[in-house]
Amino acid sequence: MTAASRPEPQTPTDARLRDLARSLSLEQQVSLLTGADVWSTRAIPEIDLGRIVLSDGPSGVRGEDFDERHDSLSLPSSSALGASWSLDVARRYGRVLGQEARRKGVHAVLGPTINLHRSPLGGRHFEAFSEDPVLTARLAAAYVDGVQSMGVGATPKHYIANEAETERFTADSVVAERPLRELYLAAFEEAVTEAKAWLVMSSYNSINGTTASENKLLETPLSTDWGFDGVVVSDWTGVRSVEAANAHQDLEMPGPVGHWGAALLAAVEDGRVSRDKITEKVVRILRLAARVGVLDGFEPAAGHPDALDGAAVARETAVRGAVLVRNENGILPLEPAALSRVAVIGHNAEQARTQGGGSATVLPRHNISPLEGLRSVLPADVVVRYSRGAKVAEGLQEFPRGEIHNPVSGVPGIRVTFLDAAGAGISGEDRLASRLIWFGAGIPEGTSAIRLETVWTVPAAGVHTVGIGTVGQVRLTIDGADVFDDELIDSTNVLGAALFAPPQKTFNVTAAAGGKVSLTAVYRLPPNQTIPLTAILLGEEAAAADPAAEIAEAVENARSADVAIVVVGTNAAIESEGFDRENLDLPGRQNELVEAVAAANPRTVVVVNSGSPVIMPWREKVGAVLLGWFGGQEFGAAVADILLGIAEPGGRLPTSWPAALADVPVLNTTPVDGQLVYGEGIHVGYRAWLRQQAAGGSAPAYPFGFGQGYTSFVLGQPAVLPSGQGAGVSVSVPVTNTGPRAGRAVVQVYLSRPDSAVERPVRWLAGFTDAVLDAGSSGNVEVQVPARAFAHYDGGWQQEPGVFKVLVGRHVEDDFQVAEVEIG
Repeated sequence: MTAASRPEPQTPTDARLRDLARSLSLEQQVSLLTGADVWSTRAIPEIDLGRIVLSDGPSGVRGEDFDERHDSLSLPSSSALGASWSLDVARRYGRVLGQEARRKGVHAVLGPTINLHRSPLGGRHFEAFSEDPVLTARLAAAYVDGVQSMGVGATPKHYIANEAETERFTADSVVAERPLRELYLAAFEEAVTEAKAWLVMSSYNSINGTTASENKLLETPLSTDWGFDGVVVSDWTGVRSVEAANAHQDLEMPGPVGHWGAALLAAVEDGRVSRDKITEKVVRILRLAARVGVLDGFEPAAGHPDALDGAAVARETAVRGAVLVRNENGILPLEPAALSRVAVIGHNAEQARTQGGGSATVLPRHNISPLEGLRSVLPADVVVRYSRGAKVAEGLQEFPRGEIHNPVSGVPGIRVTFLDAAGAGISGEDRLASRLIWFGAGIPEGTSAIRLETVWTVPAAGVHTVGIGTVGQVRLTIDGADVFDDELIDSTNVLGAALFAPPQKTFNVTAAAGGKVSLTAVYRLPPNQTIPLTAILLGEEAAAADPAAEIAEAVENARSADVAIVVVGTNAAIESEGFDRENLDLPGRQNELVEAVAAANPRTVVVVNSGSPVIMPWREKVGAVLLGWFGGQEFGAAVADILLGIAEPGGRLPTSWPAALADVPVLNTTPVDGQLVYGEGIHVGYRAWLRQQAAGGSAPAYPFGFGQGYTSFVLGQPAVLPSGQGAGVSVSVPVTNTGPRAGRAVVQVYLSRPDSAVERPVRWLAGFTDAVLDAGSSGNVEVQVPARAFAHYDGGWQQEPGVFKVLVGRHVEDDFQVAEVEIG
């Protein structure tokens, strides 16, 4: 059934929206279908329609600019939220995003990202929840519900089969119908059918030969089977032709220049696109406008619930998502009264990576590092000594804000002046940071060049490498001398990649500690920009004059300490939108650092600060390992809470962590002849690991669903009863806390069908819940397993009659409590 042939909505509100849409001229209708600019839709005052503002990102709301003066709350990455296995946390996370959106005048948040963790090499792995469709779908629905409870639209993305970044604009994801339905579409389904998302974003890639914005999957199952009545918005530049208007693509972003506009108007006039299709799209946009409160005469879809403390939710999410995967001899939690000296080691301990790179980036007012967090909660008489140990960050890093001074205004930061073609100043502004981005807003009309001026106070004596990163023509002056006047060329050809990893030019400067280095850059805007995007970075390159000496110093620090806390991790040059990872190794000499520290002090605790899996060859040589993900602005405070036992490490793995790259059963993210073939079918993530193990292959280092706490739980024999919801069942599980303190159990229910006539995974997640119990206490938890969990897709959802095993445990490879249920 096409959009034009579906019955018209019968509600009074929908009838009014349709009448309003039909009152517009064709030119007005078509104008609504392409953005007015980079971040908003067009207003039509004649019908009291305001503009709808959309904004990145899924872990914070940036607003319409990248201006650090307009700071945003930075929440932990979606992989951290996935590790929480908590719908309550996901709902609060969404509410805070909705709250932030309202603060910034944003009507639709471009998130959640709910593509699956198909390969750990996926560049945006950190931005998505899990390798499992059930865990992903439930968390996504709670997130969407939270955002929209604040009267702000949520935008599940990227629809569909968009699990890699390599050749991301052109790659064709080749996926058979069954895995497409059971895995990749299933991950999106509840966000639409249960949470009633107001938008969905179509992806860049093709699916089985047809680009997403023109694909029939936008119609079925999205609108027909799932009843989606919202707006399908393109990923930015994702509409490639007028043909997308014959699909269920509703809104082309960004604008005002795109593939629709005048070309779409002509296509309607000559009959290639029907007027009914255009009207249907306009109705959807008006419906969204009514829901978010920018269409006068219509009641917004939600009120204003009580505000949440955003920083507290960020901290709670980081704690609930942190996964303790090793804790030998109960080294954690640390007892502050037993400590006199603590060694804190690692580049990421001082400069934590709190978010991944790309469009998910927001600009928080502050980031709490693990070093800061530990110093703030340890008793004053505990000596905390920091050693970097091994350099992680590569290339230019923006100057710390406290080290730069605006020579024009006499305040901290940097002076920016916008110049016309004659070199005269149009306007100026005082900025706080030395990484500046303008994407669609902020550069005055008539600007031909941008001048940046700052004075850097050198923190330590020696030779320093400073420079500029950008794309285009730029002149750099250091201490009054022109050192560069040429073009820096972007070789990636990936929209937005140069925002966070631009081509760079560096120069050595010798200075004493406290010395002043003046830097001036003049960037010449290109004469024609289809999308107004400018990024300029002034900074210093992280250097290690003697890497071996750095490790040696860290070892001596650890040797004399009661405990050594080593923070290792990645950064935005490794995990980002725009490219996939080359391997799963920690960058630099971090593995060597951990090995050396652990050899010097058996009480070594490692905190892993990455958005997705890394290989940890030292994992069995250290006392404890805590996976902290990209933990948002409160990351360091959460780490300190966990290490000192103020809070419980609440997380369970949302994705399998391998011991070696060669062990990973589904790894490839690189298209061949333009095609990325999902040849593994339904066996993704732990399903692929289980199949590999059944054939005698390697197991992961840590399995899906795994995680320890500071207490212990015993699960009793489950009882399986009809749930009253179709052919689903309810699984009742006794849970007892047998440990010394209160804690959280995450109860996971899997299904298996060993003698099935249908190809199936060894086992698959069917439901989950949690229980917080005091020491020595017991309780029952109920896990609802829907009828769909027993079904497979074969031209439609089918159920194979017979006996299924119901497996209840704490992770996918646990010693399960087993029950049986007969279906059909």
